[in-house]
Amino acid sequence: MLLLWLLASLSAHAQDELLPRLQTLQGVSDVKALESNTYKEKYVMMVTQDVVPGEPQKGQFRQRVVVCHVGFDRPTILVTEGYYAHYALSPGYQDELSRLFNANVITVEYRYFGESMPDPCNWDYLTVENSLADLHRINVLFHQLYKGRWAATGISKGGQTTMFYRAFYPNDVDVSVPYVAPLNKALEDGRHEPFLAHQVGTAADRQRLEVFQREVLKRRATLVPLFRDYCKEKGYTFRAPIDEIFDLCVLEYPFAIWQWGTPIDEVALPTATDRELFDNLIKYSEPNYFSEQSPYLSFNVQAVRELGYYGYATRPFRKWLSRKSAHDYMHRVMLPAEFRKLKFDKRLYRRTRRFLRKNDPTMVYIYGGIDPWGASGVGDMKCLQKKRNLHVHTLPEGSHRTRISSFPEPERTQIINEIRDLIEN
Repeated sequence: MLLLWLLASLSAHAQDELLPRLQTLQGVSDVKALESNTYKEKYVMMVTQDVVPGEPQKGQFRQRVVVCHVGFDRPTILVTEGYYAHYALSPGYQDELSRLFNANVITVEYRYFGESMPDPCNWDYLTVENSLADLHRINVLFHQLYKGRWAATGISKGGQTTMFYRAFYPNDVDVSVPYVAPLNKALEDGRHEPFLAHQVGTAADRQRLEVFQREVLKRRATLVPLFRDYCKEKGYTFRAPIDEIFDLCVLEYPFAIWQWGTPIDEVALPTATDRELFDNLIKYSEPNYFSEQSPYLSFNVQAVRELGYYGYATRPFRKWLSRKSAHDYMHRVMLPAEFRKLKFDKRLYRRTRRFLRKNDPTMVYIYGGIDPWGASGVGDMKCLQKKRNLHVHTLPEGSHRTRISSFPEPERTQIINEIRDLIEN
């Protein structure tokens, strides 16, 4: 029995080809094994980073990284997460590119989110440029282990990060695959409102949404008390009067419907009861989004500072709104008072546009045609149509959930081959 136990133990340790190498990497600590249904080895760890890259005397923090190992001879996917990375801890986690190309995955949690929060927290250092320096250090560190081809990829804000990473560190990876990534030019970009009002879906679809919004606002005398009770029960508090929060949820409703690809027939009709209207509003436009309890303060700070965001069209509803304009709602509602003086800096937008215009990086963009975020994507850059290495694919009926696997043939195979030529050859 002792011999069998020793043999089993030796066999198990022989399979841990990655663990001893991880433990030799400078700045890597707290390496813990994770269960995986897919990968040969999987670990979560902390990587020490400078709060101000290159200036350790100004403080350091530990950034959460999850590594899914297939083999040292396989390509590596760097997932440039834009938010929390807790989902990567799940045993069933598998990145789409990793599945398609049998590749290793390194998922990096974004600074100032989750377990990657500096202490003390100086918000001046939450910048895109600093987050990209974090990725660059991870890249250099893990290139000691994975010397094959690398791809960077991310979804939504993570897709933005993939795009910015390529603009700032163009030689770090062999191919970049941003999913549903906006490139906003202002805090209230201005392209989303006309997209929702005139372009997405059919005229009948858009009319149904507007009728719903008007009906909810017309019934505010009975619906706002329900709204107030709901928020009290949930423990939500706000930086603006409850009537304004109610209005913002109504204005947000069509963006949320289209973003997530909700069927239009799920939008309540004007003949619905008060309770049915209220439940339908809350189901798709939850007020926690505007609350002081929202877990996305870090994102809101970045949106106001340099990522940009979207505005709301109020003209069709002014008669019933408690506040006639939603302008500057991010400052007023979604940020604590200490951030109210933050101003949008357009330099990130300009630098990224300039990089894409003047270069031909190996990039494959994925967008959904009904996703409002696509209205501020790179699809409006006509110069990109002439690029040889940069490709933009938009699924006409695709939402913010659009992935490569969402596309029908033969476009799906075309996209896969575009990436395969860069990651496997």
